[in-house]
Amino acid sequence: MKQFILLCLTVISLQTIAQQNTAIGSNEKLTYTASYNMSGLLTNIAQVSMTTEPVNTGKNNYLRLKCNAATYSKWDSFFKIRDLYESYVNPNNLAPYLYKRNIDEGGYVKMEKYVYNNKNKTIKATMQRRQNKPTTQSLPMKASTFDVVTTLYHIRNMDIDKAPVGSTHQLNLLFDRKVQGVTLSLLGKENVNTTVFGNKMCYKIAINSSNKALKGKNENIIYLTADKNKVPVLIKFSIPAGNGILTLSSASGLKN
Repeated sequence: MKQFILLCLTVISLQTIAQQNTAIGSNEKLTYTASYNMSGLLTNIAQVSMTTEPVNTGKNNYLRLKCNAATYSKWDSFFKIRDLYESYVNPNNLAPYLYKRNIDEGGYVKMEKYVYNNKNKTIKATMQRRQNKPTTQSLPMKASTFDVVTTLYHIRNMDIDKAPVGSTHQLNLLFDRKVQGVTLSLLGKENVNTTVFGNKMCYKIAINSSNKALKGKNENIIYLTADKNKVPVLIKFSIPAGNGILTLSSASGLKN
């Protein structure tokens, strides 16, 4: 994806640089129901869980961010998904150190690993498909570069409370061994009816890109609770293969 450039350059940016972690707890668990638009009807097809836990290697302390995605058993014969995404980050400011992705989607198996070198501003990217030999390459580490898991938590930790509607923030998303630019736009606040929190006022943030992986403008939306935890309660996505939503079904271990 190429960087999405706004025509209006006077908009105030969402402030996120070196943001202290104020939103993410060390033993948090969020569970979502993933629904996909099938023949015009939203159908529940998978469960997605996002958890955090502290990790001590003896030399350093990390916060492990883990995301599991699995289709419900009745859909496995149609298209079985068993995906695991993991990021190891600085617990104080969520700066990434290591990212691992292991996917099994309809028999398509792939492993990826990214090691961030903050000193040299490079990322060592390793990929392996099935039983093939792994391949490694070095990628440039641009400012505000995050893997897909760290990006979700980074968005939650943004200083949104005082940002005016229309504020934007550019970041670089690391996916499939490519660094791709995306733009986050604060569209305002909206009351969302949730299973976990009841009616909840939420920040409405659009994720835009000029790349074809995301369809339309302001069609990929994340709703964060307008409180200190900024929990994603609803995520709407629109991609070339279709569209759907992720709905929060349970939450525990919140920081605030």
